[in-house]
Amino acid sequence: MEQLIPFISDVGFPIVVTLYLLHRIEAKLDTVVQSIHSLPERMNS
Repeated sequence: MEQLIPFISDVGFPIVVTLYLLHRIEAKLDTVVQSIHSLPERMNS
């Protein structure tokens, strides 16, 4: 936490928020990609 405060003041709040949101979206996109890859198997069943 101590390293986060200077980072926010140097880089800027909008950039930190953007990086946080991109990190959250990445996990959800991985789930979507896995679902798309398993779709042909589930359609054949």
